[in-house]
Amino acid sequence: MPQMMPMEWMMLYMTFLATFLMFNIMNYFNQPPNKQESSKSAMHPNKMNWKW
Repeated sequence: MPQMMPMEWMMLYMTFLATFLMFNIMNYFNQPPNKQESSKSAMHPNKMNWKW
């Protein structure tokens, strides 16, 4: 098998790197943001009056 020229190795590396980055970017932006329901009625503070 003939040895690849260094420029071909660089192009192969750039191709794999671009594919990897595009895959990660698409997966990152594909997820919808989590919506947090902030309702004050769901909070139950523990009200304890300590008498020392």
